[in-house]
Amino acid sequence: MDYIFSDKISNLQPSAIREILKATADPSIIPLAAGNPAPDAFPVEEVQKIAENILLTNPVDALQYGVSEGYQPLRDTIADWIKNKENIGTDDDTVLILSGATQVMDLVTKVLCNEGDAVICEEPSFIGSLNCFRSYGCRLKGVPVEADGMDMDALEKALDETDKVKFIYTIPNFQNPSGATMSLEKRQRLYSLAKKHNVIVLEDNPYGDLRVTGEKVPTIKSMDTEGIVIYAGSFSKILAPGLRVAYCCGPKQILAKMTVGKQASDVHTPCLNQMIVNEWFKNYDVDAHIAKIQGIYRKRLNLMCDAIDREFGDFVEYVRPEGGLFIWCKLPDYVDMLEFVKKAVEKKVAVVPGNAFLTDDKADTQYIRLNFSTPTEEGIVKGIQILGEIAKDYK
Repeated sequence: MDYIFSDKISNLQPSAIREILKATADPSIIPLAAGNPAPDAFPVEEVQKIAENILLTNPVDALQYGVSEGYQPLRDTIADWIKNKENIGTDDDTVLILSGATQVMDLVTKVLCNEGDAVICEEPSFIGSLNCFRSYGCRLKGVPVEADGMDMDALEKALDETDKVKFIYTIPNFQNPSGATMSLEKRQRLYSLAKKHNVIVLEDNPYGDLRVTGEKVPTIKSMDTEGIVIYAGSFSKILAPGLRVAYCCGPKQILAKMTVGKQASDVHTPCLNQMIVNEWFKNYDVDAHIAKIQGIYRKRLNLMCDAIDREFGDFVEYVRPEGGLFIWCKLPDYVDMLEFVKKAVEKKVAVVPGNAFLTDDKADTQYIRLNFSTPTEEGIVKGIQILGEIAKDYK
């Protein structure tokens, strides 16, 4: 039979990252392309004890259907946590529990956008979110990312010249893939521009707790007095991605529509997983665990940057991130980026080609993304050494 697929799905391409990750199933491949948290950062014993206790003392609630908005004790826990930690949340806001942060992007797009509407996003940006926006027929308008975040003059120009803009999408902390952190001044200007143009801001903050150096910058949501910012957070990077528990905080009217959209998607996030996260907050020192993770990533980030400096010299350009999981490296203009990536895979090192993160993934770019959380420390050193040997072929 000849299968006929919808235009929406036909226009989507498989995630380049996920396709590359298939190669990393080979244990001999050094996975500098991945974005998975370090396995030694998982609180395995704690989660095991929590799950066992829940299934012993409250198995029915854990295994039964739940409400779409999320497990109420967890919603309350998160509301208190982000209020105390980030000064997020007003009387007009509420918290919704989602099955991973990508579902936040999906539901925001579903409830705000019609086909042909525009989404302004950073250029480059997270491929999962870009594909989500594309799946609803949205036009993507990319705004260049500088060392201190989105170019605000370019954002203002995009808002002035682009019709039907429904929201601005940003990852302000340790952005994926660039690693850039948006300055306070730029966050304030972004909020001001969004307010002026009556446009929603979708602030995605999956890496905010992974700061390893520098000063914390206030969230855009903490500035929100007009009900125009939706804040997305996740437990994938600080607890475990396999639980698929995330959340968003935003205006009650918008989140009510997102709840309806979720009912047509997965009904609710698994109750057991939500209960595990809530009990983890209640019974363990979350701040101490986050500090432990930061220590792991601080060591690996420094290890990778030192290796890049040693093995590449001035062959690549990059900005040393203050946290997160990624380093965004620019190859010289005379190097064929895709050929470089192919040579790396042939030598058992997987990296991600930078065009995967562009609004037009067929556009030219000299960038590659490297990850330091997934490979072992030995793998980081060896992988960068191999990439450095490939670089010598171009000198």
